Parts: sequence; C-alpha cells; structure tokens
Amino acid sequence: MPRIVCIIPARYESSRFSGKPLADIAGKPMIQHVYERAVRCSSVFRVAVATDDERIFKAVKRFGGSAIMTSGNHRSGTDRLAEAADHMGLDGVDIVVNIQGDQPLFEPSQIDEVAEPLLSDSGLLCATLIYRIRRSEEISHPNAVKVVFDKKGDALYFSRSTIPFSRDGKDETEYYKHHGIYAYRKFFLNVFSSLETGFLERKESLEQLRMLENGYRIKVVISDYDSVEVDSPEELERVRRILSGEVESDL
Repeated sequence: MPRIVCIIPARYESSRFSGKPLADIAGKPMIQHVYERAVRCSSVFRVAVATDDERIFKAVKRFGGSAIMTSGNHRSGTDRLAEAADHMGLDGVDIVVNIQGDQPLFEPSQIDEVAEPLLSDSGLLCATLIYRIRRSEEISHPNAVKVVFDKKGDALYFSRSTIPFSRDGKDETEYYKHHGIYAYRKFFLNVFSSLETGFLERKESLEQLRMLENGYRIKVVISDYDSVEVDSPEELERVRRILSGEVESDL
C-alpha cells in the first residue's frame, strides 16, 4: 500500500508578498498553520516543509516541525518538492501531496480527497483539487487560476484568464478555480523535474502546464472546500479576520 506524505514548499522571497510564510496569524507564522492542519489528516505518514531559506527552516524547527533545506535554484515549487521527496527516502509509488505554504485555512480532509484517485488507480501519476467559484471577483482575477476539464475529469487547461469564455454571455457558466493542492507518484516528481520549462508554463507562470504540454494527465477532483491563498497583505488580513471570528468564513 503506498504511503501518503505531505510536503509544503515554502519560499521567503515572493514578487507579490515577500516573507509571507512567516507572516503572523493569531500569534503563529502562517507556515505553522499550514503544517498543523496537514498533521491533522490521519492518513498522512509524514509532513515536512521544503524551503531554501534559513529563516523558514528555523521557524519550522522552533514549533517542532520537520523541515528540509533545498536548493535555491528551483524553477517551481514542484521541482523543490522533487528534491525534498528524494531526501525522504520514499518508494517510487508512494504518494506525495503538495500543500502550498500560503493556504493556512485548507481543510485537512482535502489531503484524502486529492490522494484518493491515485490510491484507486495505480496508473495515475497526478491529481489536483478544484473548486466551483462562488465569489464573482475570482472569475476575472489573475490570482485565481481557472481550469477546464473533459468529461473524464482530466484537466484540459489552466489559465489566469477567464476560461471558458462566454462569447455571447447568454448561458449561465460555471467556473472552477485551481487550489494548488496536488498528489503525485513519487517517481513522477523526478520525471517532472527533468522536463524542460514549457512555453505555456512561462507565459502563464503556471508550473502544472509543463505536464499538460508534455502529454501527461492531471486528474481533477472537485472539492466542496474553498481555501484562501494568501497572495497579498489584503488576503492575509482576510485570513486573520476569519480566524478571529470577526467575519464569517465563506469557505
């Protein structure tokens, strides 16, 4: 039976919000909130933070978490994930779940949701979570990555633009956003990191497009849970207000 491990890639530098993994939320750094939610999932064998920054590494150690130092030259979080998974001595068929370090409110059961397709289908290499958009501003916001998929539940494309585009606007359209929570076969992470950066990946700045450009399937799983991705100080403040009970969560 494959083991499920959870790795949380975390960088200090960010073009949109530098230092966000260490941003304080209710007296804890954001990365601690993510880590503590991950360990609440009983099916997870191990949780670790993968980082290239000594400040994040030390912060994780201070709260008793597991951290792995990785290279600072990775192209994407998934490349960082591949290096960390190699350090953990996993079997090739083990399932590595990627939780973004800027999702402090994700639901722990989402780990089981994203891993289940790989447990059910030994030939599947990658799955990811999506969510039907309910906040209208996310339909056009570039930070909310949209996804379209086929009738078998395989992703067709991911974009920061609004997809699908309703040409005449007459039909009501459902839009889905990508959560950035993935499950991979461990051996496929090494395959992924060996692939050249794709044209679409560069244009959209979306690493998952590297897989689609090279003909690999990504199974999408529709989750009932939303998850705030903290990409700005404004979103950080929203998370703080949700956790304090100041505003009602719409997750």
